[in-house]
Amino acid sequence: MIDTDLYRAWLILLRTPGLGPAGLRERLDAAAGDVQAAWRTLREQAPSLSEAARDWLTRPNEARLGADLAWLSKPGHRLLCCTDEDFPPMLDTIAQPPAALFVAGKAELLLHPQVAIVGARAASLSGRTHARAFAQALGRAGFTITSGMADGIDGAAHEAALDAGLPTVAVIGTGPDRVYPRKHHRLAHRIATQGVLVSEFPPGTAARADHFPRRNRLLSGLSLGTLVVEAGLPSGSLITARLAAEQGREVFALPGSIHNPLARGCHQLIRDGARLVETAGEIVETLAPAAVALGRELASRLDDPVVPELVTPTDAAGQIVLDALGHGPMALDELADCTAQAVASLTTTLLLLELDGKVEALPGNRYQRLPG
Repeated sequence: MIDTDLYRAWLILLRTPGLGPAGLRERLDAAAGDVQAAWRTLREQAPSLSEAARDWLTRPNEARLGADLAWLSKPGHRLLCCTDEDFPPMLDTIAQPPAALFVAGKAELLLHPQVAIVGARAASLSGRTHARAFAQALGRAGFTITSGMADGIDGAAHEAALDAGLPTVAVIGTGPDRVYPRKHHRLAHRIATQGVLVSEFPPGTAARADHFPRRNRLLSGLSLGTLVVEAGLPSGSLITARLAAEQGREVFALPGSIHNPLARGCHQLIRDGARLVETAGEIVETLAPAAVALGRELASRLDDPVVPELVTPTDAAGQIVLDALGHGPMALDELADCTAQAVASLTTTLLLLELDGKVEALPGNRYQRLPG
């Protein structure tokens, strides 16, 4: 059961024209975190506000507020406020931090160490395969995979985590009750069930071009590091990477062929100082100290923070494949029979092993274990 009066005050302030997250946080600071006191003070100052703000504060749209409260009353839905003790501390440190987040799913995942995986919407098959491999490897190492639920690299990273039974966070640029692109309705449902959907925008907010750069600051801000898999010039992924760098987060980029236009953004990032990476282990090694520090901070703030421990990105499925390969080449179909793994998941495992330098792909869809 939600506190209707409390959340009504939050919703009114979140929807006040011209106030914005910075203005709302300023009002909350002045009111010692009491949102209802902040609302009362703002109403008293209505004459000094814009006409739109005055109209909203004096005559708020009750139907709209009722719809917001109805959304919040559903199981798994929540308004996560900056005054809540489990508000993600990673977001408190960024420029223009949000005042509140609309959440559908497992809000506790926002406290986990996260890695953002982003890239081109019109991604190549190779790019999507790399996104899947890195998402599963990083997820098994203890990181929650975060992305923006867009076409291409974003969707591949989310789906890979879900297919492996791992959690994932989707930061979206619409209201929490909208899905963009529309083709991702099933994906959004899976994320809300197994992971968490997050939006700064209230229910009913449609997709708008200017919402996505705002969304990107949250995507990078929640994450200890951002991996760009494929990106052209220009690219929204480069905006996310720039925001991550400005927020003091690590930026990683996969190199590609000089003939691939979707590699140019990654190459530009590398020239600008992003870390060139070839394996998930390199990312885990780089981010492990920050993940440990985050865990300590949460332990000092919360009674029982549910934060996973990081592990070396070794994979039981990968070891099964290595054992099956022995010392001679083996065809993909034969390997699938030996390991009892589906070809789709086996392909991802083989790519990961190839990235780690443990397996070599041979002509004719065959694979061979490398010494070492």
